[in-house]
Amino acid sequence: MMREIIAIIPASGVGSRMNAPFPKQYLMLHGKTILEHTLDCFLTHPHIRKIVVAVSETDQYYPQIAQLKSDNIQLVFGGETRAESVFNALSVVDDHCWVLVHDAARPCLKRSDLDKLLQIDDPQGAILATPAIDTIKRANGTHIARTEDRSALWHALTPQFFPAGKLKTALNAAFQQGFTVTDEASAMEYAGFHPQLVAGRSDNIKITRPEDLALAEFYLMKEGT
Repeated sequence: MMREIIAIIPASGVGSRMNAPFPKQYLMLHGKTILEHTLDCFLTHPHIRKIVVAVSETDQYYPQIAQLKSDNIQLVFGGETRAESVFNALSVVDDHCWVLVHDAARPCLKRSDLDKLLQIDDPQGAILATPAIDTIKRANGTHIARTEDRSALWHALTPQFFPAGKLKTALNAAFQQGFTVTDEASAMEYAGFHPQLVAGRSDNIKITRPEDLALAEFYLMKEGT
């Protein structure tokens, strides 16, 4: 089925856990900023018509990123939360489009995973995810309450792929009812949908802590060899 596909990159966070003097998406990684690596994943894909990037109104760094001046990129201002930034980006997207929402700090996405996700034609949408392989503990304060059955547990990744109109409606309903949206799939679940899980690569990491930078650089260097 021919679909108009638009990527949304929420990039208005500050990344406080990185202990960096500026937002983590502008940290250098293998010769480019994290954000530039992330944008590359989508700018070179033939089936993605446009990328909407949500930046902070107080961001002093995005004007220095040459890629953001591309004709295929539209900038919007983000909100206080990631979910609000995604919602703001959806405001410039036609409801009949499909959107790929991807973390700005996931620069190691492989084309093979992106292509696999784009093959999904489910009106409830789909997300990249990896099956849980570690033993998962549920906590009671700082003590273990019990061990969870990991056989049905997955780690959610991005991109997450949904019909734009449905995602916009789901996010708006979640906001109105005070539901905390941790990712786009959680808003869709709250609205009664059951998105598909598409097995993705474990090297599609989100850079959150300082030690993640070295791992991401290793993955990017390995890809280039």
